[in-house]
Order: sequence, then C-alpha cells, then structure tokens
Amino acid sequence: MVQILLLQTAPGIQIGLGAYLDEPADAPSSPREKIMKSAFKTFVPGALALLLLLPTALQAKEVENKQKLANVVILATGGTIAGAGASAANSATYQAAKVGIEQLIAGVPELSQLANVRGEQVMQIASESITNENLLQLGRRVAELADSKDVDGIVITHGTDTLEETAYFLNLVEKTDKPIIVVGSMRPGTAMSADGMLNLYNAVAVASSQDARGKGVLVTMNDEIQSGRDVSKTVNIKTEAFKSAWGPLGMVVEGKSYWFRQPAKRHTMDSEFDIKTIKSLPDVEIAYSYGNVSDTAYKALAQSGAKAIIHAGTGNGSVSSRVVPTLQALRKDGVQIIRSSHVNAGGFVLRNAEQPDDKYDWVVAHDLNPQKARILAMVALTKTSDSKELQRMFWEY
Repeated sequence: MVQILLLQTAPGIQIGLGAYLDEPADAPSSPREKIMKSAFKTFVPGALALLLLLPTALQAKEVENKQKLANVVILATGGTIAGAGASAANSATYQAAKVGIEQLIAGVPELSQLANVRGEQVMQIASESITNENLLQLGRRVAELADSKDVDGIVITHGTDTLEETAYFLNLVEKTDKPIIVVGSMRPGTAMSADGMLNLYNAVAVASSQDARGKGVLVTMNDEIQSGRDVSKTVNIKTEAFKSAWGPLGMVVEGKSYWFRQPAKRHTMDSEFDIKTIKSLPDVEIAYSYGNVSDTAYKALAQSGAKAIIHAGTGNGSVSSRVVPTLQALRKDGVQIIRSSHVNAGGFVLRNAEQPDDKYDWVVAHDLNPQKARILAMVALTKTSDSKELQRMFWEY
C-alpha cells in the first residue's frame, strides 16, 4: 500500500512523497511491487535529506538578495499621503495625518523589491501646522540617519501644503550626498485613483539609486523628479500639482530613474549651512502686496519682532509708493527687507530694477518665491546680518 506524505519545506512550498507501508510478511506481492518497494527504501531517505536542506538554501538566497539592496529609511510626518476620507469618492475632502508609517509601508509591498525599508514616525501632523521647531527636529533626525553607515537613502513623507519649504530647508542644511527624497500625495489613500502609493514607490526607487547621490534634496511627485529648491505646489486639487519654473530634473518609470539636468545652485555637501550647528531659527515673516496695499502688515510684523520681512510683491517684486517709506524706515531700524514676487508661474526679481535696492540697502530674492525666500532668510540669518552677505547667499542658493 502506498501513502502520500506532504512536506512543508519552505513558506508556500509543499512536496509530496510516496512511500510503501509495511505489510504482513505473508502478503502476496508481484515481482513489480518488490522492485518498487526496494526502490522506495533506497530513494526516500536521501530525498528527504535533500528536501530538508531546501529551506536553508532558500533563506540563504533571500539574505543574499537583501544584502544587495540599498537600506532606505522612511520618516513619516503626516499629511495627505497619510490621510483618510469617508468614502472612495472623497479625493479632496478628508482628514490628513491619520495613517501610521507601518501601515503606509505595508500598503506598498513592492517596496521590498527596491530596498530594505524601515520606517519611523517623526511626527503626525498636517503640514500647514509645521513649525520652525518641527523643521529643526526633522533636520536633525535626517542628519543622524545620513551619518549612519547602515543607511543609503532617506525618504520623508510629508503634507503637500508646505512640502516645498521643508524640501528647500533640508537642501540648505543637510551635509550629505546621500539621496534625501521628500514625497507626498494630492489624494488620500482611501480615494479612487489615489496617487500616494506610486509616489512613495518612486521615492524609494530614487532614494535607493546611486544616480541620485549628490543631487541635493529631491521631490518625487506625479512620476517626476524635482529639485527641492525649485519645485512649488502650483494647484491644490490635481495630481500634477508640483512644478518648477525650470523643469524637472528627471522622471521615474517603473522604478527606474531617468535624468535630464543637474541642479545649478549650491546645496547639501556644498552648503555653508549645517543643521548640526543651528540651535534655533530667527523670526522671518511675509507681507503680501496687492493693489491699494497699506503699510499696516509691515509695521505689525516688525513690532512683533521679525528680523526680516519678505515683501511678496507683484511682478518684479514691485513695492507700492505708499509702502516704500515704511520699508526704508524699518531697514534703518535693523529689519532686513527682501523683495520677492508672488506671480504664479515663477517670479524673477532683478536687483535695482523696480527699486533702488543698493540705495535702500534691500535684498532681492532672485527666483525664490516668498515662502522659499523666508526659508533661506531664516537659515542665512543664523550666519550673518550683513545685507551684502545675505544678497550673496540669495544669488548662490
């Protein structure tokens, strides 16, 4: 009589073996049965020994494959990518910062094919609520991980409202050539056609790529690789929300990065700023200009203790004639005045064009929008309060 024995040799693998059971000595058997019995007694023990070695071989191969993959840490901060809506139809109405990092990673099992991934929940907030202290906390943790020999790349999941500010801050203060990728999503994971899974997959793909080293802090959204310095959120309800006036650095297609240009401004390893030496950030505020604007906001911000005011001007950072005398007076009182432009597709402020900046001792923000100009001004003021030095930094960074 033959019995089939099922052996579990490894997860998901079963092997069936046939074996003759002992029968009474006087049981009749044909010559063919005698040959079969003899063959089984010779074959089965050896086969069992080989099969028992199979799990060890498979596990060794798995370890070998993991050793070949890059080690990527995902730092979670909250935002839409960790959001949840009441139904799949809610792509714009939802609660941000509800899903933890372990659940985010588990939702994209393909990440294990790209890198050895682990996650940390640094904070869990909507990005419009991120403070200067939060920036410093995140920056210090990124620096610690970048110094680790066991970490090859870092991904930061982030809300999209201030993602561009965090990306630029890290671009200025992290002294590493390891890939640092900031990623978010425009739709929560519960929505139909959610974009978070692919954005996260692309972020890990770029973070684990040797080609991404030395390119500064990057943002991966909507299949594009953007410079953390240049990119901005240009619309609030479309997946192609993040754009740069100068175009993306590259693209990600099915986990492979394709590059088209290099960042031209100083960043990360070439930066004179270092998160390890920054204890706090000075107060820098933004005042928005428009038709019939008054000087009320500028005076109030200065009285509240602002060390610098970013003038978010129209066009070429234009300043209303009603506001010029107030800004001149504030500069004489020690407040830095930095002209930027709030035009939607990317401003470019020329020095001494709209205003005699040299005469007034003002600074121009070059091509940085008001919110990015605020980031650089805060970081720069930790080094100097000299307006000429500040202007040099705005040209170089």
